[in-house]
Amino acid sequence: MAERPEDLHRRLEQEPPPRVCLIAGEEPLLQREAADAVRRAAREAGHCEREVLDVEAHFDWGRLADAAANLSLFGDRRLLELRMPGGKPGQAGAEALKAYCRTAPADTILLVTCNRLDRAARESAWARALAEAGTFVYCWPLPAAEMPRWVAGRLRRAGLEADREAAALIAERAEGNLLAADQAVEKLRLLVGRGRVDAEAAAAALVDSARYSVDDLADAALAGDLTRALRVLATLVEEGVQPPLILWALSRDIRVAARLAAGAGDEALQRERIWKRRAGRLREAARRRPAATWRQLLQRCHRVDRAVKGLSAADPGEELRALVSRLARAMAK
Repeated sequence: MAERPEDLHRRLEQEPPPRVCLIAGEEPLLQREAADAVRRAAREAGHCEREVLDVEAHFDWGRLADAAANLSLFGDRRLLELRMPGGKPGQAGAEALKAYCRTAPADTILLVTCNRLDRAARESAWARALAEAGTFVYCWPLPAAEMPRWVAGRLRRAGLEADREAAALIAERAEGNLLAADQAVEKLRLLVGRGRVDAEAAAAALVDSARYSVDDLADAALAGDLTRALRVLATLVEEGVQPPLILWALSRDIRVAARLAAGAGDEALQRERIWKRRAGRLREAARRRPAATWRQLLQRCHRVDRAVKGLSAADPGEELRALVSRLARAMAK
């Protein structure tokens, strides 16, 4: 059974990182923080050399065995990262992962990262092998009822003593998006500093701190208003909103529209936890363009993601502008 991100964080505070770590899930912020915690623990344990393998179409799984067999050039301990966003290694990949676990090198930590895994993948032989060789962490979406408690914890970590109403306000503004909630906490920390914050102060700071939200950007692009969309994007960047959060909002709406255009029902909206006020807008967008257009836009999101993660030479800002332009122009037709 997969453990929770908080269990991993507690474990890493008390003992060295496992030699094999599988981190997957449906909550980008929790996934990123869990993976970062493993990387940090690996560095502290002397794993100074790092190698990254990206599993894409026609990936040669022999590279995993080669990486495990190769000795470090400098005799250092290594961190080997296997990035597998789709979570479907296929038969060759499944066998390669199980083989690695049987002979995992003592000087190497293997960090496997995936996005959402369905039940069959979570219970597959390759996932069980990784879990038995080390640990399997799954980042589930946070229930709405737990959002205020989660926000309160983030506020405490930021040095802010917020009352329940302040935490509830931030949770409500974030609408279930942990990245947005974390961004709001950080803005509040920069504006208020350390100390006590009530709901009134939190509301004033959050209103003053941002002219636009990431949803404003998505709304402008979906409306086909290219000029406004690019202006909102520029303002978000100037205000320090990080590219992963901007991409999250755009890719979420594009992904839902793609599913709706392909014939999915309201389960597509429920799966992404789309609030009612956005559902109608996305249904209308899906009706206006064919499924093929949305698939092309999803491919563009993948390009932006690679640029944001430093996996391509492209500039993340330029790739985001290109994505926004393509979305707005598609919707303007």
